Amino acid sequence: MRLSKAIRAGAWALVAAGIAAPALRRRARLPGGLVLALGGASLPALAVAVPRDRRRDLALCALNMWTYLAAYKMPNDDPQRLGARVGIDYPIDIDRLIGLGVPPTVRLQARADPTHISRFERVLVWCHWVWFAVPHGSLAFILWRAPQRFPFAAARMYAVFDIGAALYWVIPTAPPWYAGGLGRLEHEQLPRVRRMMIEYGQEFWGERWTGLYDVLGGNPLAAMPSLHFATSVMGARLLREVGPVPGAIGWTYALTLGLALVYLGEHYVVDLIAGAALAETVRTQAPRTAPVLRILTRALQSLEQRAVTG
Repeated sequence: MRLSKAIRAGAWALVAAGIAAPALRRRARLPGGLVLALGGASLPALAVAVPRDRRRDLALCALNMWTYLAAYKMPNDDPQRLGARVGIDYPIDIDRLIGLGVPPTVRLQARADPTHISRFERVLVWCHWVWFAVPHGSLAFILWRAPQRFPFAAARMYAVFDIGAALYWVIPTAPPWYAGGLGRLEHEQLPRVRRMMIEYGQEFWGERWTGLYDVLGGNPLAAMPSLHFATSVMGARLLREVGPVPGAIGWTYALTLGLALVYLGEHYVVDLIAGAALAETVRTQAPRTAPVLRILTRALQSLEQRAVTG
């Protein structure tokens, strides 16, 4: 009994630390590595502290995203240092090749009316905004329709998030709207790239926009790869495993989002290609990790059993 209490107490302590560290990292000046280590340790700790059921699965997803958000935002804690490392020109050069001399974002926005946001552009903005619910909504649908698929589906989806966050630390990259603001994405007489999401956001949300943007933003130099597109592609793949109709809906959204991200100046085409490659790599390589995951799962289940029985 004493052993079970000690295991549970230690597990809950790690869970509490994993929740607290991202919230307190700036105030307490916690090292980034410590925050990420505590966040990572909190996931298996929660699996040990709480018996397996649907609520625990959802809690693990939420806890992973809590740590992901910290990892996503932390590079921008020192904007000057991040700005000194950011890559601006290399995605422009690649997109110029893709666009036969003109980056696709510049081509698409050249057709837009600079005086207002059209209905079509508003649809694209909303397609971008609803992304925040799409990856998790896809998993919620899988949990409802095919719950036996949920653990493996969630592992692949959140692996895309986590690997993408790690890449943002390694290769900080500016999006088109940022490069356009610096005058680095101009082409002859074509207009400068705009950030239409901001323009329409201020128009639609009014005074609430600043608060909303502060919550949803956090790192403007996290464009390579596009996790918007990567997670949407993964969502489409996972939904297709449930059935052709959910898969078709998932792919329709992913492709529409891809157009929106490029048109609105949020991502280059090369960002999307990298995002799709990330999703496909996780999807195809996930089965190869199964033996290691089984070993880890058995170890966690053993600890969970000891926490219950002592």
